[in-house]
Amino acid sequence: MYRKNAGISLLRDPFLNKGLAFSSEERDEYQIRGLLPPAIQSLESQIQLTMKRLNTLTDDLSKYQFLRDIQDFNTRLFFMVLHKYPIELMPLIYTPTVGLACQRYSLIYRRPRGLFITINDAGKVFHVLSNYTIDDVKAIVVTDGERILGLGDLGANGMGIPVGKIALYTSVGGIAPNHTLPIMIDVGTNNQTLLDDSDYIGLKQRRTTGDKYMSLLDEFMNAVVRRWSSLCLIQFEDFGNQNAWHLLERYSQKYCTFNDDIQGTAAVIVAAILAAIRITKTKLQDNRFLFFGAGEAGLGAADLLVNAINENGLQINEAINCIYLIDTKGLITVGRQSMEKNAHKDRYAKRCQHSNNLLDILDIVRPTALIGLAAQPSIFNQLVLSKMASINRRPIIMALSNPTSKAECTAEQAYIHTEGRAVFASGSPFGSVTIGSTTFHPGQCNNVYIFPAIAAATIHCKVNHIPNHVFLVAAKALAEQVTEDELARGSLFPSLISIRETSLRIATRVAEWFYVQKLSNLQPEPLDKYHFLKDKMYNPFNENHS
Repeated sequence: MYRKNAGISLLRDPFLNKGLAFSSEERDEYQIRGLLPPAIQSLESQIQLTMKRLNTLTDDLSKYQFLRDIQDFNTRLFFMVLHKYPIELMPLIYTPTVGLACQRYSLIYRRPRGLFITINDAGKVFHVLSNYTIDDVKAIVVTDGERILGLGDLGANGMGIPVGKIALYTSVGGIAPNHTLPIMIDVGTNNQTLLDDSDYIGLKQRRTTGDKYMSLLDEFMNAVVRRWSSLCLIQFEDFGNQNAWHLLERYSQKYCTFNDDIQGTAAVIVAAILAAIRITKTKLQDNRFLFFGAGEAGLGAADLLVNAINENGLQINEAINCIYLIDTKGLITVGRQSMEKNAHKDRYAKRCQHSNNLLDILDIVRPTALIGLAAQPSIFNQLVLSKMASINRRPIIMALSNPTSKAECTAEQAYIHTEGRAVFASGSPFGSVTIGSTTFHPGQCNNVYIFPAIAAATIHCKVNHIPNHVFLVAAKALAEQVTEDELARGSLFPSLISIRETSLRIATRVAEWFYVQKLSNLQPEPLDKYHFLKDKMYNPFNENHS
């Protein structure tokens, strides 16, 4: 007969398990002697062995699975490895590998992580949340899987996105892993391939929409507050464009929430632009920005950029005149918008010639910056890039769609077809590129620079409402950390080697702003917010830090 054993329970708890790092004394104290091989390994040896095993694997998806297995078995070891090797591992646990992981999530699914809430749980959402036994959840990342990266509707397979984002909350933002929770809200999928897939782990039905959908989301938001308080941060991720905007407007004034695709992406794009103009030696308000893509990311970035230009001295209407948008029907102009009535796009409609040809639009707009967010791979072809180079001495080119297969152009194409004059950033990482005697090291326009920092400041300062302006505060703080050496290397972002320090400094600026705006519920106010936040950061190398 099975006898309950605390030791077995300890080894099965990923938050407490240390693997072979348990000392001889601990093995006796916790009743695990004999349950482990006799060898005792130091933390450093465990880290190096993990990397050795990882490097025997030949493809990124296998490496992704291996790292997830480590996280499920020994959470602390997972974050120690990620802490020590961020440049090597971040592309594996998030973009670009997470895109492939989501596409195959049903196939690689092994162990429960986070919560799945379905449309069939309507009326019982609080009870589902109560099945998660941790009582001090402080941050949630939630998706409904409708628009995963540039891959479209992946239904329940989209759970890979919240799982990946939550890992970055801890590794970058320093939020303890036992305080975070990924959630998938499964209302079905319109992806017929998934509906026909016998291995698909989600609901096999078309997406629920309308009042039933909104009622479930309302119930979810209320249940989170009931379960974990109004201070629990809820980050929305990869919802469809229409729902994303509607939910942000519906909840932003009432809950502690933000949408990373709209607001986080906007902040990192504006930060890239602020860094780019240090290279082009131009004023922000003297540029013309052309967004190829007018979904949630493009519109969010455009709106935040308007605010940034406005702070530089132009009136709102003048700032809007600096920005042009292209959607699926071409350049957004007054004539065509009068028939469509899209409030988010209307403000950017221009009184100029309409076209749906990118080359012609470049002639009409004469942009200084071309920003791709439409997941149309290779749309920034040789002709487009050469045209940008003919218009500008230092053209700003941002190919921001994820994953890599959806990028508008590669770094190499951007540099080659602009004769090495492009100021370039991408959504997925690209390696260095040598043109003549110059080697460029392009930076990745990655939301990881923004959302963990804002989350850390929000949680530790006990903020229950996140105004949109905080994302401009974060964008400026990020841009200011890019050194002249990094700009000279062709990067618009600080190195990922120092990502935790970068995040901490952004969080400090955000925390300062929260107190100026009287949004913080933490009293007394910390005098030194940098060290206050630093002391709060989860350190996997400190066994007692949670």
